[in-house]
Amino acid sequence: MVTIIDYGIGNLRSIEKAFGQTGAEVLRTDDPEVVADADRLVLPGVGAFGACIDEIRRRDLEDPIHAAIDRGTPFLGVCVGMQLLFETGHEKGTHEGLGVLPGHVVHFRDAEGDMPSDAIVPHMGWNTIEPTRESPLLDGFGDGAHVYFVHSYHPVAGRPDDVLATTTYGHKFPSIVQRDHVSGVQFHPEKSQAAGLRLLENFATQFHSTGSVHAA
Repeated sequence: MVTIIDYGIGNLRSIEKAFGQTGAEVLRTDDPEVVADADRLVLPGVGAFGACIDEIRRRDLEDPIHAAIDRGTPFLGVCVGMQLLFETGHEKGTHEGLGVLPGHVVHFRDAEGDMPSDAIVPHMGWNTIEPTRESPLLDGFGDGAHVYFVHSYHPVAGRPDDVLATTTYGHKFPSIVQRDHVSGVQFHPEKSQAAGLRLLENFATQFHSTGSVHAA
C-alpha cells in the first residue's frame, strides 16, 4: 500500500492516478496515525516551501513523518515534497524543513555555479536526469531519461552521497536524492509519462528499507 500524505497542498489527484496506473494500491490521508503506520509514504508538494511546511505542522503531521522514516518506511518526496526533506528553505524568507537530509534549498540564481543571465526561471519543461550511482529506484533507467520539471528552487545537498541523479539547467543540481529508504525527486513523475511511471512503479515494488536514516 502506498500512502500519499494529504496536507491540502500538492498534485494529489494526479499522483494518486499515476500510482494507480502502475497497479499499486493507494491511500490518501491526513490522519497522523495512518501516516505513522504506513507501509510506504509519498509526500507531494507544489508552491512555496514555507507554506507547505507550515501546513504540515499545522496538521500535526511532522512527528508522524519522522516516526515512519525512523522505523524504516520507504519514503518518496515529490517536487517541494523533496525539498522539505532538507534542513532549510530560502524562499520568501528562511524556513526550517524536516531536516532528514543535510542541506538547504535555494533559488536557481542564488546557487553556486554559473546561471546565464538570459536563462528563464522557473525551469519548466522536459530535461534529462544523469544517475550518479545505481539504485532500485532507477531500475530500467539509462543515462539521460527525460522527465518533466516545474520549479524555481532546488536543493543543495550537504552530503554528495545523498545525490542519486543530477540535471543541468544553467548549472547542475540534484534532481533525485536518496539515503537508504528515503528518496526525493525534483521533477514531477506523474507528468513524466513512461519514465515517471517506471519510477513510481519501482518505488512501489522494489524500493525497500535498508536501515535507519539519521536526521541531519
